[in-house]
Amino acid sequence: MKSLRLLLCVFPLALTGCSTLGSVNWSAAYPWNWFGSSMAVTGEGVGELTAVTPLDEKAVSEALGGDYRVRSGMKTANGGIVRYFEALKDDKVALVINGDSGTVSRIDVLDRDIASAEGVKVGTPFSDVFDKAYGNCQKATGDDSTSVECKAKSSPHISYLFSGNWSGPENLMPSDDTLKNWQVSKIIWRR
Repeated sequence: MKSLRLLLCVFPLALTGCSTLGSVNWSAAYPWNWFGSSMAVTGEGVGELTAVTPLDEKAVSEALGGDYRVRSGMKTANGGIVRYFEALKDDKVALVINGDSGTVSRIDVLDRDIASAEGVKVGTPFSDVFDKAYGNCQKATGDDSTSVECKAKSSPHISYLFSGNWSGPENLMPSDDTLKNWQVSKIIWRR
């Protein structure tokens, strides 16, 4: 019986050493990973993506566990060119990973299967998370200026971007009555 246990422990290790099987994601075979993703947005980051994850394609791919296809891109920000990564799931952008000083500093979560520690996901209505905007939310800026950004109750590193229909002035935030029907369009984690 001991030899069987030893064989079960050594066999996967032997296979991972083979050049043809070295790229197999063996962690996906663990029984606790059979029933969906355990990736969540917490104060530390998104799943294994944290503030100490190097901002390079290999490190980002490894932190995501092979569940996403990663591609890199360049954009301008604050007068300079910055590099970022997109994690794609079924050819749709699921995560956008930005960084500075060589490590991850911001992750935008667009994947509906990833929830925050509070259970909030993309598509969650404002009224399920907040009673009112005052003290919790502010008008978003930049590319998200038509949305409202609200800090998560569980962590100062997490915020929710709510989007919806509103025909009021651009520089004002919608009323609570309007916001209650808006939904989370992305979850943002910042270092």
